[in-house]
Amino acid sequence: MRVLCACLLAVAVAAAAPAAAPAKKRTRPVLVVSNNWAGTADLVDPKRFTRLERINVVPDLQQRLAEIRASPDRLAYFNLIRQAVGEGHDQYVDDGFTSRNGRVVYFSRPSLADVVAISLRTHHILWRTRVEGYRADHMALSPDGRHLLVSASTARKVHEIDTGTGRIVGSFPSGDQPHENNFSRDGKLIYHASIGAVYTALDEPSMDKTKGDRWFEIVDARTLKVLRRIDMGAKLAQYGWPNMSAAVRPMALSPNERYVFFQLSFLHGFVAYDLKRDRPLRIAHLPLSEKAKHMTREQYLLDSAHHGLAINPRGTKFCVAGTMSDYAAIVGRRRFRYKIIPVGHTPYWATNSGDGRNCFVSVSGDDRVAVISYRKRREIASIPVGDHPQRMRMGRIRRSYLR
Repeated sequence: MRVLCACLLAVAVAAAAPAAAPAKKRTRPVLVVSNNWAGTADLVDPKRFTRLERINVVPDLQQRLAEIRASPDRLAYFNLIRQAVGEGHDQYVDDGFTSRNGRVVYFSRPSLADVVAISLRTHHILWRTRVEGYRADHMALSPDGRHLLVSASTARKVHEIDTGTGRIVGSFPSGDQPHENNFSRDGKLIYHASIGAVYTALDEPSMDKTKGDRWFEIVDARTLKVLRRIDMGAKLAQYGWPNMSAAVRPMALSPNERYVFFQLSFLHGFVAYDLKRDRPLRIAHLPLSEKAKHMTREQYLLDSAHHGLAINPRGTKFCVAGTMSDYAAIVGRRRFRYKIIPVGHTPYWATNSGDGRNCFVSVSGDDRVAVISYRKRREIASIPVGDHPQRMRMGRIRRSYLR
C-alpha cells in the first residue's frame, strides 16, 4: 500500500509541475513606482532599470473632483491635504501593489480618500472603494493576495479590503493618523503604526503631546484584534532615551521577525527593537548633512528626518533614505557602520529588488529612482520617473499586457 501511495503521489506531483511552470512564465517582475503629485505610476523593469509602462491612476479625476466640490466638508479636507501634507500639491497616488496573478494593480489615492483596482491590461478601473474619513494612506497586501490593508488617515482606523470585490470586510482601531502597515511573512500578524499630526509646527519635545496618540500595534490578521499596543516614545524613555518621538515611520523586520527596526519622527537614523523582550536595544545614529544641521524641526518634511528603510534578505544590511540630508545609506546591522551615498533632493522611500541584491530609493525631489547595490555600497543606476515618486513596491505583471 505504501508503494502504491508513493507512486500515486509522484504522478500527482509530475502532473502539477508542468502547470505551475507556465503560470510563472506568464508573468514578469516589475517595480511599481507611485508618482504622488502626477497621479501616475511607472512600471519599471527591476533588472534593466527601464520604464515599461506608465499608468494613469486618476482616469476618473474630473468625476471625483465634482463630487468633492459638491461636499463642503470633503472640499475643506481636500484643500487642507494640499496645503498641509502635499506641499501645495494634490496627492493623487500614494501606494500601489500588483495582484498575485499579475492582472490587477491596487492604488491608494490620498486626496480622493479611496482605493482603486486598475486592470493592468486595459488600465481601466475595476472597482473603487471610499475609505472612512477624508484621506487614504499606506497599504499592505496579504501574502495570499486576498486582502488589502489601507490606513484611513482621519478615521483612526485601518480597513481590510477584499481584493476580489473591493468590499471593506473589516477594520481595526489605530491612533491619530494611521500610517505604515506590514504583514508577517506567514500572513498571521499585522505590524501597524500611527504617526500623529506631523503637519503641525509644534515640533519641540515639550510640545510632543500635541501630536496625538501614536502607537505601534501588533494585530491578529484573522480576527483584526489588536494584540499589543506600544507607545514607543514612552518605551524609549523607560530604557534611557528620553524626549524621543513616538511616531514610528517606515519599518523593517528581521528575517526571523523577532526584531523590528524603525525610523521615528525627527530621528536621523533608526531604532532596533526586540519584540520578544518588548524593549528597544540600540539606536543607529546617522550623520546630518550641512544643510540639515542648520534646519529647525519645523523645516523637516512632515517631521521626517529620515523616511525609507529596507533590510536585505540575509538580515545583515539596511538601506536607509536620509530624507532631509539628501542621501541614501547602506548600514551594517552588526556595528551600524555606514556608507553614505548622495542621491539628490528628498529621498523618501526604500525597497528591495526581488532578488535582494539592490535597494531602490525614490528621490522625490528629483523625480527619479536611485538603484543602490548592497554589495558595492554605491548607486549603480538611475531611473527617471514621474512627478514626486514616493512609495515603491515589487510586483508582477502578465507579459502579454506589456505594449
